[in-house]
This record gives sequence, structure tokens and C-alpha cells, in this order.
Amino acid sequence: MRHKTRQLKLGNLAIGGDAPISVQSMCNTDTRDVAATLAQIEALQAAKCEIIRCAVPDLDAAEALGAIKRGCQIPLIADIHFDYQLALTSIEQGVDGLRLNPGNIGERWKVEEVVKACAERQVPIRIGVNAGSLERELLQKYGHPTAEAMVESALGHIRILEDLNYQNIKVSLKASDIARTVEAYRSLAGQVDYPFHIGVTEAGTTWSGTIKSAIGLGSLLYDGIGDTLRVSLTGDPVEEVRVGWEILKSLRLREKGPIFVSCPTCGRCQIELIEIAEEVEQRLADFPQPLTIAVMGCVVNGPGEAREADLGIAGGVGQGILFRRGEVVRKVPQHDLADALVEEAWRMIEQQQEPE
Repeated sequence: MRHKTRQLKLGNLAIGGDAPISVQSMCNTDTRDVAATLAQIEALQAAKCEIIRCAVPDLDAAEALGAIKRGCQIPLIADIHFDYQLALTSIEQGVDGLRLNPGNIGERWKVEEVVKACAERQVPIRIGVNAGSLERELLQKYGHPTAEAMVESALGHIRILEDLNYQNIKVSLKASDIARTVEAYRSLAGQVDYPFHIGVTEAGTTWSGTIKSAIGLGSLLYDGIGDTLRVSLTGDPVEEVRVGWEILKSLRLREKGPIFVSCPTCGRCQIELIEIAEEVEQRLADFPQPLTIAVMGCVVNGPGEAREADLGIAGGVGQGILFRRGEVVRKVPQHDLADALVEEAWRMIEQQQEPE
């Protein structure tokens, strides 16, 4: 069962409550380079990114957000640290949300200024606790960045905003360690009902970071914790979005595009299954329907998996049997199997759209 959280609006996108769990990313371009940043956002949007965040290291970056917002089709979040003036300028430029820890921007009057501006424009604030940047007093108290220290940090930032009667809040508790991250989220989930942005921070390169993120995010999502997510990878942020979607699809939490089932192959396989599976996945990457597609290599598990899928093939000797929703369609030579699956997938959409 999904952890019950209150709902907020980030631009026109609902976060929390019963809203779908959203996939987001962060640009790694120089925010001051508007053209480069918009080009990356366009690629992220094509990959089905639903929220984008930009770093705001200085006033020039904050002022560039206006042009970026005008060219962006998804909610835009400004990532702010320490300087309340950067937050105010970002809000003036029309951003949809802030990532800002109120305890880190100085005197109370500065926080009040930011909260007032956010309230006037209905701009949510994400409190983003990171194990790598905890307050000095908490590190002294706990000795190192424990899950308990992360939760105490989050509650302290939340209290500052609540004391100002501001509750348009999201929260994240990220560490590069899976166990610490999961423990912190589970603990805070029992204490607050604000929406959670989940992620394992600094997870690593595309290969290792994907595995670490799948374990950490999968554990939280399986517990029902999480309203929006980011997979943090050292590489092209488009890969973050692709991995995020695959995690949600594998848990049947979002259904956008195909879910692929394919066997690892063994000595019984007598078709070029790896090539076929990779070609089908690539050619149907932008397929709009949530079909389950099975690419199976032999007669042991192949027919069963292919029958259970919306579309599937079960390999034989230099050929395969094409299944559609449990029924045999025809036998297909090996060199035509990829074409047959792709064409049958698009045919299913065409038939759904035909008038009765």
C-alpha cells in the first residue's frame, strides 16, 4: 500500500496523494548557457522526463531561468544553496519550485522573504537533506551522517517552514549508501505526511549507479514510499530518466511504453536471440502503449512466457512462433522475427483506434 501523503502542485503536475509517481532529472549544463540547457531539456522531455531541475550558483544563472522556463514544457525547479537572493530572483523568473533548505540561508528574515514570495506564487519548496552536507552540530552529535541525523535535519528544516505557516513542502533524504537512505525515508515516513522525493544520491556511473538506484528506490517503492524520484548517475541525464521509468515499470507503478521480457539464452537457443531482443527494444523505445513483449529463445520457458505476454515469440530452430495475447499468430523465419514483433505491436494500436 502506498504511504499516504498530502498533494501539492508543481506547475500543472500533481505530486503526492494518489498522483502518479513522477520521474525527474537535473541538467548538468551551465545554467547560464540557455541554449545548451534547453537542448538538454528537450532531450530529457523526449525521454519522458516530467520535472527538470537546474543549478543556480549565481545571479546570472538565476536570471537565465526566465528564458529557460519559457522554452521548457515541463515543471522547472531552481536548485538553491545558501543565498536567499538567488531564490527570490528564481521565483521572479517564473520557476515552478525550489530546492532549498531554509536552515542554510541565514537569518529568519531571509527565510520569511523567500516563504512570502513562494506563497504569493504557489511555489513549493523541496527540503533536500543530503548525507554529504549535514549541519556541523548534527555531525558532532551523531559522529557521522547517520539516518537519525538525516531525519533530525529534515525535521529541523520542516519546523522552520511550519513556524512560518508554510506547508507547501516536499522532502528528500539522500545518501550514497542504500541502507542509510532507506532507513532515513522509512523513519521520516512515520512522522510526516509531506510528499517524498526519493533517490540514492551520488549513486555512481551509469552501470553501477543503475544497480544501486534500482535496489534503493525499489526497496522504498515496494514499501509504498515515494511520490517523485530521481536516479542520480554520473553521465547523460537522459539515462537517469530511462532508468527511472524502468524501475517504475518493473514494479507496475507506471505503465508508459512496453515492458520487455527476454531470456538470458543458453545452449538450447537456436536463434540469434540477443540481436533480436536488442533490436526490438530499440525500435519500440518510443512505443506509446504499455504492452508486455516477450522475446524468448527455446521451447522450455518460451511458449509459456510468450503466451502470457501481449506479444511474444518463442524460438525454435532458425525460426520462432509469434504469439498475440495467448494465441499463435504464425511461424516466422529468424531473420523476420524482429520485424514481425514490431509490426504486430503497431498493428495492435491501429486496430484499437479503428471505429467500431
